Amino acid sequence: MPGTDSVAGREVILASGSPRRRELLTNLGVPFRVVVSGEAEDSPEADPARLAGELAALKARAVARLHPESVVIAADTVVAAGPDLLGKPGDEAENRTFLRRLAGQTHQVYTGVTVLTPGTESSGVERTDVAFRPLSDAEVAHYAATGEGLDKAGGYGIQGVGMALVARIDGDYSNVVGFPLALVIRLLRGAGVGVWGE
Repeated sequence: MPGTDSVAGREVILASGSPRRRELLTNLGVPFRVVVSGEAEDSPEADPARLAGELAALKARAVARLHPESVVIAADTVVAAGPDLLGKPGDEAENRTFLRRLAGQTHQVYTGVTVLTPGTESSGVERTDVAFRPLSDAEVAHYAATGEGLDKAGGYGIQGVGMALVARIDGDYSNVVGFPLALVIRLLRGAGVGVWGE
């Protein structure tokens, strides 16, 4: 039935409102429904890899408490530019600040993924290095004005207009989108959830 995986025999819940994550999980052939955790994305953790993992686990646990018989998958993405952690910009002006910080530099994108089943929890963190090309003030202003980056960590979306900001990436492209597929597939299979018709 819809929302139930035929292998695990349990409902799969994506604990994320991200349309990118919904699209990527759909592409894996996994029936699921969305339950947004509502968990605050705040933590004193300063290490970006640990922070991404911690926030993904918090989201998954919050949803699993309400749906204890389901398989819950959650993810959280953190963008690190040197010592600075860049979340979702609050407005267009902050988006311009983020883009100026990233322009001509290489930054790191970390996505933590947690999969919970009744009695088990598995997780991992993926890292991708992203190099931005140098950007003019006009380019920064133009991209920020599109609004595309306002709901994305780091203030840009590599799968949209933001791909024009990027000179190169080293690592998993889907991680920069916010849902590292190799890691997601490994964790789902470990939880007994088949992908692509398994």
